[in-house]
Amino acid sequence: MKATVETLEGNKVKVSVAVAEAEFESAVDDAFKRIAKEVRIPGFRPGKAPRKVLEAQFGSGFAREEALRHALPDYYAQAVREHEVDVIAPPEIDITAGEAEGDVVFDAVVEVRPELPVTGHTDLTVTIPSPVVSDEEVDAQIDRLRQSFAELEPVDRAAQDGDNVTIDIAGWEDDEPVSGLTAEDYLYEVGAGAVVAEIDDQLRGAKVGDILEFDAEHPDPDSDASLRLRILVKEIKEKVLPEVDDEWANEASEFETVEELREDLRSRAGTTRIVMAQMGLRNGAAQAAGELIAAEDVPEAMVAAEMEHRLQDLLMRLQAQGMDFNGYLAATGQDQETVVAEMREGALLASRADLALRGVAEAEGIEVTEEDLEEELQKLAERVEQDLEEVRRSLEEGDQMPAVRSDLRKRKALDWLVANVKVVDEDGTEIDRADLEVPEVDDSDDETHSDDTDDTDGDEEQEA
Repeated sequence: MKATVETLEGNKVKVSVAVAEAEFESAVDDAFKRIAKEVRIPGFRPGKAPRKVLEAQFGSGFAREEALRHALPDYYAQAVREHEVDVIAPPEIDITAGEAEGDVVFDAVVEVRPELPVTGHTDLTVTIPSPVVSDEEVDAQIDRLRQSFAELEPVDRAAQDGDNVTIDIAGWEDDEPVSGLTAEDYLYEVGAGAVVAEIDDQLRGAKVGDILEFDAEHPDPDSDASLRLRILVKEIKEKVLPEVDDEWANEASEFETVEELREDLRSRAGTTRIVMAQMGLRNGAAQAAGELIAAEDVPEAMVAAEMEHRLQDLLMRLQAQGMDFNGYLAATGQDQETVVAEMREGALLASRADLALRGVAEAEGIEVTEEDLEEELQKLAERVEQDLEEVRRSLEEGDQMPAVRSDLRKRKALDWLVANVKVVDEDGTEIDRADLEVPEVDDSDDETHSDDTDDTDGDEEQEA
């Protein structure tokens, strides 16, 4: 088989393939074998009728047509592999010779992924949430922790937000009592927004002994029924939060001082924020690079293929949850048009980022070395729990190695972007790269402690 590739207009190429008659003869012979299994010839068992008998029965043209139908896709795929044609759509095949006899020649016109030059990638700015935890955020966490240790004390004043009031409540729907709205000695936090908003409005400013009667909007938006409530205020208590001192810190946590508690809260929140910031940086860098590619330069075939991939992924996840697409629409309150539109928007963004990362790799001379590929295959083998050579053989037999190289090259391009873009927070302040590194855990205390005890090995192993 011989193949050539010619670049055409409109982001297409023409793959011309010529297969010698002697080589194609094996495909014809395979076609006769398939035919023999599918037809019954008197005197022969299924699949055992010789070729000459089949030719006499059906003619050679029938088998040749069958051979063309089966073999041409394989010849085309082989030509695409040999010339590394990055196709993004099915080909249009035109047989120019050999339909009846002789050498088989055909042309395959196919759309390919465009190689778009990228400029401006060295001057990108990515905005992410600040990875630094402020004192105010630590204070807020301290306050939330104090809430769980708050005590309720009666007060002789009007109720206000945050107070806990003891009430008797009764409700009527169209003058009929509602059991779910009737209770005695019910403890309610003012401002909680439970049941209906009018309860909070009425309790604010109320005093012990007040009887509140009022109409309220029905919590069910589809109901036309009127709702009336009556509340007797029996007691008002305010939350008394503990003092933030070392004694409280020791009671509320495993730490002996407030400072140790604050540092632990800051560390935990900081690690979470750093991880989220790192993810935001990678996503932001890819999106920013994608914006360098004009939407109109992205082939529709790429967008359609990405949409198909996303749809199949969604359907598989829904199936794993025992749900179908219609059930998903009902659960999310969306219609099909909205889901498709959002899916298309996401597919377009992903396609723009794909082209941009390829362009960055080309502009910066980023290539995949054999060491890179070996490391990637080793990680894949560990992930699927298979032998390295078994994984390599499977990828090569499935013709997936070019895709692995391509994905690895894009990832290296994204790594380059992440390392070179300017990173700022929501206020436009540039972020120190050191603040994006997760701090190492100092386990020196654990090691020292292990010398004095006999049962710490399991704990250290669990922490690791």
